[in-house]
Amino acid sequence: MTTTDVVVTGLRFGEGPRWRDGKLWYSDFYRHGIFTVTPGGHEELVHTVPTQPSGLGWLPDGDLLFVSMLDRQLRRLDADGNESLHADLSGIAGGPCNDMVVAADGTAYVGNFGFDDSVGETFAQATLAIVSPDGTARPGPDGFDFPNGTVIDPDGRHMVIAESYGRRMTAFDIDPDGSLSGRRIFADLGERVPDGICGDEAGGIWVADPLNASCFRVVDGGEVTEVIELELNCFACMLGDDDRRTLYMVTAPTSRPPADSPALGRIERVRVDIPGAGMP
Repeated sequence: MTTTDVVVTGLRFGEGPRWRDGKLWYSDFYRHGIFTVTPGGHEELVHTVPTQPSGLGWLPDGDLLFVSMLDRQLRRLDADGNESLHADLSGIAGGPCNDMVVAADGTAYVGNFGFDDSVGETFAQATLAIVSPDGTARPGPDGFDFPNGTVIDPDGRHMVIAESYGRRMTAFDIDPDGSLSGRRIFADLGERVPDGICGDEAGGIWVADPLNASCFRVVDGGEVTEVIELELNCFACMLGDDDRRTLYMVTAPTSRPPADSPALGRIERVRVDIPGAGMP
């Protein structure tokens, strides 16, 4: 097992880590909030989201976009703390909305479960939502087996989406209008399960594995070049710090609501060789 530095403990279930303004930003499903933590471990609540927050990203003007899972919305938080609806995704999302990446121009790509197992629905494939900077939402590619973590490469021309139930990562070209085309397999992962992901400047992608207590780096074609073995399952990851060479990993025993059990989720980190790049 890899020795990691534990940055903060007491998370119920962390998701969507992003590095911005010298802090790691993240959602906590069951504390119903968006938080930041400094490299020194000081955690702060930024905003409360009763409907369960997930993916995070920013518009060019600095407003924060966040996924509101249970009502299937993309919401906006301005610098003064005013919250508003950015896009209603209930007509596109077949289940609770989940992770998201926001491109440099403000276009948001939002995944969803495809079904709602909390009310007994059985598995169904999902359609990705594409939300323009003005909040106009349209359906993107469909046929995803639980789309999850998403990255955009540094030149803004290519995207990779983790399909958790499909145990694969799928790549697209990003067209000038924000549409996605040229669908292909980036990596077939076999027994590994991809959840949250982040990219580096060499084209590799770090992948959180929520079933195998690990975080691994994979390159186009499916070669796994590094594996970090962890005590807990890993649900999301992000390259941060000033040099973007610290891999922050969001870990927990399970993604299920902890009820009255102790809050055992945490954020851990290790140093890596290749800096992060692209979005998020």
